[in-house]
Amino acid sequence: MHDNFNNDINMEAKPKKKKKRRFLRFLSFTAAALCFGIVAGAAASGYHYLFGNEKSKGDIVVIDDEKRSLDDGSVIELSDEKSANDNKIEGIITDVSDIVEKVMPSIVSISSTDIVTRYDIFFGRQFSQPVEGSGSGIIIGQSESSILIVTNNHVVANAEEIKVEFVDDNKVNATIKGADVRSDLAILEVAIDDMSEETLKAIKVARLGDSEKLRAGEMVIAIGNALGYGQSVTVGYVSALNREVTNQDITMNLIQTDAAINPGNSGGALININGEVIGINSLKFADTKVEGMGYAIPITDAIPMINLLINNKAIEVTEMGFMGVNVQTARNVTKDLSNQFNMPVGVFINDVVENSPAEKAGLQSGNIIVGINNVKVETIDDLLNILTYSRPGEEIIVKIKVLQNGQYIDKELNVVLTERP
Repeated sequence: MHDNFNNDINMEAKPKKKKKRRFLRFLSFTAAALCFGIVAGAAASGYHYLFGNEKSKGDIVVIDDEKRSLDDGSVIELSDEKSANDNKIEGIITDVSDIVEKVMPSIVSISSTDIVTRYDIFFGRQFSQPVEGSGSGIIIGQSESSILIVTNNHVVANAEEIKVEFVDDNKVNATIKGADVRSDLAILEVAIDDMSEETLKAIKVARLGDSEKLRAGEMVIAIGNALGYGQSVTVGYVSALNREVTNQDITMNLIQTDAAINPGNSGGALININGEVIGINSLKFADTKVEGMGYAIPITDAIPMINLLINNKAIEVTEMGFMGVNVQTARNVTKDLSNQFNMPVGVFINDVVENSPAEKAGLQSGNIIVGINNVKVETIDDLLNILTYSRPGEEIIVKIKVLQNGQYIDKELNVVLTERP
C-alpha cells in the first residue's frame, strides 16, 4: 500500500505544480488587495479624525445670546427655527456644563412668604404665622421697564411677599402680573429700576423650544432651586409624552421625565440639549412616593396662556365679555367619551343664546369648542377661565369641530364679545 501511495503522488505531481502556482498567485493578489484596503481605510479614518467636521468629536455647539424685548401688546413665541437647528448636537453627550452655563442666566430662584392663620390647640387662640416657600422661574421677556418671569402658580399663590434671586445672587422684589390656577402658570414682574446694571448685564432671556417635537428617550436637563439651596442641575430623559395627570380635580397633559425634580424645582426649566426651554417643571403633579417620575408643563402648550397672562388681567364676572354660550346645558367631551363615541375632546354646545355674538358668528347646537385664540379648550372650566381675561368689544377666534357627513371638520369663528345683558 505504501508503494501505491507513492505512485499516486508521482502520477499527480506535475499537474499539481501548475495549480499550486496559480493558487499562490491568487493568494498573493488577495493579500495585496486586503492590505491596500486596510491601509486605505486607515488613511481615510485618520483624515476624517484629523480634518473632519468637529461635531463628530462630540463638541458642544454654543448657543448665540438672545434678547426677547417686549413692548405693550407683544407676545412670547418659540425661538427662531433656523437658529435652533443650527445648534443641533451630534454624537454622545457626556458633559452638559457648556449648555447649562449658557442657560443659567435665564433661571431665577423664587422665595415667597405666606401668612397662615393657626390656632392654639390648648387655648383656642388664633394667631398669624409667616410660612416661607421656595421655587424657580424662567426669564421669558424684557421691556423697557420690567423683567417678566414665568413660574408655577402654586409657587406664588397667596404669597404676601415674593423675592427673585438672579444668577449673580442679587435679590429683588417681584409682583404677580397674572396667574392661572388651571394651567398652574403665573407671570412675575420685576421693575428694572430695582435692578443693578451688573444684574441686567448678567441675565438673559430664555430661548423657548418646541415641545411638540420632543420624542421619548430624548435627553433633557432640569434646572431649579431644589430644596431652596440655590440652582442645581439634574440630567435625564423624556420618559413619556402627553402623560395625563390629575391633581385637585385639575387634569393636565404633561411631559414625564426621570430627571430628578425636587421640591423647589417647581417653575424651573426643563431644557433640551440645544439649550432651549421645552418644559416648566411642576412638582405639584408628581407623586413623591415614586422614584424617577417628574413632570413638566410642555412649553408649547403653556405659551398661549403665558401671552394671555402677560397682556391681560383677570376681571370680575360682571366685567367679562359676553359670548352667548349656555354653559348650564353644555357638556364636557372627556377622553373616555371621545373614545367611546368617536368625538373630539372639547365642550359640546347644546344651546346658544339667541342674537348673541356666538349665534351671529355661526356657532350652533352640536358644535364642539376646542379652542379660543391659541388656547386649548377641553372643559367648560377652560372656556370660562379664558373668558375671565376677555372684555367687551374684544374679538376672539373660537375654534370648533363641526360634524359633516359623519366626520368632524375644523372651523374658526370670529366672535366679537359684547357687554353682558
